[in-house]
Amino acid sequence: MKQNPGNTSISSFQVTPIGYIKRSDGHTTIELFHQFVPGLKELEHFSHVQVIWWFSHFDDADSRSTTTFNQMPFEAPELGVFACRSPMRPNPLGLTTAKILRVDHGEGSIVIADIDAYEGTPVLDLKAYLPSCDRVREVKVADWAAHWPEWLPENGLGLDA
Repeated sequence: MKQNPGNTSISSFQVTPIGYIKRSDGHTTIELFHQFVPGLKELEHFSHVQVIWWFSHFDDADSRSTTTFNQMPFEAPELGVFACRSPMRPNPLGLTTAKILRVDHGEGSIVIADIDAYEGTPVLDLKAYLPSCDRVREVKVADWAAHWPEWLPENGLGLDA
């Protein structure tokens, strides 16, 4: 196991949200802050977007010190946080691929099918989903996850996913 060498400093990073998740009237929307709206240019030509978001409900000392997890909502052995998608982790980052239903440049918003993030969750970045970059042909998963669906559900990942 590697230790941090004494002559190497560990940097900290400043991360600024670009917007937040809004849930209203059965719709899930990514609302951008005004200064980031120009970043939506041409996004409407993509079917999906990768949303990088902050697990703000789990941004506390206990959650950030978690390295293993054994309280999964499915049958699995104890897992390291890097082998699962637990919100309890050193840096509470979430990553979800979401289906784009509509991009509204005037409002600075993206209506998406769903996302496994709470109302008000900070959104850190968006990246257009590109199959040539974001999928692989040959994959291996742990036995405990082998029975999971092969593809993202058409309606996206929700909070109960």
